[in-house]
Amino acid sequence: MRLLVLGTGMMAKSQAAGFLAIDGVEVVGAVDTDRTRLHEFADHFNIEKRFSTLDEAIAWGEFDAATNVTPDRIHHATSLALIAAGKHVFCEKPLAENYAHALEMTEAAEAAGVINMVNLTYRNVAPLQRAREMVLAGELGTIRHVEASYLQSWLVSRAWGDWRTESRWLWRLSTGHGSNGVLGDVGIHILDFAAYGAATDINHVFARLKTFNKAPGGQIGEYMLDANDSFTMSVDFANGALGVIHASRWATGHLNELKLRIYGEKGSLEVIHRPDGSDLRGCLGDDIESATWRDIEVPAVPTNYQRFAEAVRSGKQDDPTFRHAANLQKVIDLAIVSEKERREFNLLAADTPESTVGQEPESKGDDQGPALALVV
Repeated sequence: MRLLVLGTGMMAKSQAAGFLAIDGVEVVGAVDTDRTRLHEFADHFNIEKRFSTLDEAIAWGEFDAATNVTPDRIHHATSLALIAAGKHVFCEKPLAENYAHALEMTEAAEAAGVINMVNLTYRNVAPLQRAREMVLAGELGTIRHVEASYLQSWLVSRAWGDWRTESRWLWRLSTGHGSNGVLGDVGIHILDFAAYGAATDINHVFARLKTFNKAPGGQIGEYMLDANDSFTMSVDFANGALGVIHASRWATGHLNELKLRIYGEKGSLEVIHRPDGSDLRGCLGDDIESATWRDIEVPAVPTNYQRFAEAVRSGKQDDPTFRHAANLQKVIDLAIVSEKERREFNLLAADTPESTVGQEPESKGDDQGPALALVV
């Protein structure tokens, strides 16, 4: 697979290293509007072809697939251009800033017949994969309750860098710079972690979002710090289970922790993922009576990068697809409206909030489209 890297920031470096570790994958070109960053990236990975625009790269055309590592608000237009050129696309999460754009990208990719995947990185967590297998095999019986959390501390700790002085972090706190806050950034990860691990979809959502004051006047330079910092969400799953999902960047003491607990009639599982590793524990069989939890050994699993490369090689679509990511975006969009209107939404029924249908969102400096026009 000949791969083009679109966007050469911090995440692109991780992706390039991951792809280059795969036999048969060659990174043949890189694109970035920042020439200094582009050349530093390309020099580091010995990439010959360097482009200032995606149009230039597409005109060259000597690549099979692209990984889209641009900022969130750029995913829509750039992915559509790649799809129109017949290129397979591996896109960073979230797929788009709203469901309407995500659905448009999904339908375009499916119509073009190109491999399309989204880098929901925690699919690489082997205990999550094993938990799903056990749920699908019926080892937990009927699932009744699900808890999931994503806890970060980068607003109270400098372990990630200092967002007060480093502008590369500030866009994540500003809706005017394309951020949907913790809900849009890490929320999509924990929604996927919960639904994928429990092997079911979310079909009802009620959410609360909170933005805390972080600077005088809520602003640092050009950045209005108005994106949500924490969210809590109650959900119904398609299998009948009730769920509680929450995330925060104010979780003092937690650098980056995802946790999932799945409770069934015949047993329960707990998945914990931290920077230093992942664990799977279960309470199953006779252990239910004594509430005894035991560690479960889990083999390694292929990474998203490996599965995308194999999908391109074989021509067989793999997960997580654009459509899956678009469905998660629908949950996120409705969670935002749920906070505004203080009511629950059904993702499957025609329960679109009349106050937002067809309305243009507030300007963020580029064309966002009718953000919730397709949320039903």
